[in-house]
Amino acid sequence: MNYVRTAILLAGLTALFMGVGYLIGGESGAVIAFCVAAAMNLISYWNADRLVLSMHGAQEVDETTAPELAGLVRELAARAGLPMPRVYIMDNPQPNAFATGRNPQHAAVAVTTGLIERMGREELAGVIAHELAHIRNHDTLIMTITATIAGAISMLAQFGMFFGGGNRGNNNGGPGMIGTLAMVILAPIAAMLVQMAISRTREYAADNYGARIIGHPEWLASALRKLDAAAHAIPNEAAERNPATAHLFIVNPLTGQGMDNLFSTHPNTANRVAELERLAAELGAGGRRSMAGRAAGGSTAGPWSGGSGGARDQGGPWS
Repeated sequence: MNYVRTAILLAGLTALFMGVGYLIGGESGAVIAFCVAAAMNLISYWNADRLVLSMHGAQEVDETTAPELAGLVRELAARAGLPMPRVYIMDNPQPNAFATGRNPQHAAVAVTTGLIERMGREELAGVIAHELAHIRNHDTLIMTITATIAGAISMLAQFGMFFGGGNRGNNNGGPGMIGTLAMVILAPIAAMLVQMAISRTREYAADNYGARIIGHPEWLASALRKLDAAAHAIPNEAAERNPATAHLFIVNPLTGQGMDNLFSTHPNTANRVAELERLAAELGAGGRRSMAGRAAGGSTAGPWSGGSGGARDQGGPWS
């Protein structure tokens, strides 16, 4: 059902984009809009991951420079049946993370220094599993496409103000000046609503699958509570400079929202935690390990089975 909703929303976003092009230039405008969208998506497909990582000053690490983090990502990726993604660290005090890349073979997971410093080992595993779920579900590509089309709609709507929309309205039955003004105001808002609706849909799905990867939904629920509280208290300057990337993070790095309203880039954290608590009850104490193994298609061993701290170690991630 989540995929059906996403497909419907993407179709609506594309139709809105072509509709703006039609209002500006008639049938030829719609064709041009479609061509522009295709070109922008092609560019985004190949380069979006590098661009967003650069925006946030992410530095690539490996099992030599960050052995604990890279080792954890490798183990969880194996449990999820994914190839090892590239791992990045962002020098940012706000605990947060995101995934990017056009497909699982060209994916990256980026975490902030604040996440490493403030999360326990189990909570860190929950966050990384959530990001790996985005990769497995190809959400990183979907969100790139939606961001690109939404941005193009805003660009076209602004362009329409200088393209003679009023003259079309007077001579050829177009929208006229009032219609053009309405388009400039309403089209970007409509695009933003669709983009955010897609983002919220994918976040719930990633929470669910990420929790199944680790077999303990309460780990991710605990992390989300901490992340939400920190997002209200610790600014994320890189995200403030690049607000179009906010929807990529596990929690909104800009502002916290008190409810699932139309203008929120993420679901309300309390709602996400409630869903995870329901999943924990569904899996039950006896079914968590086997459920995690089925989700990953591999081993059912816990992510800390090889470490000295044990699965219930509540210390820092590197203790």
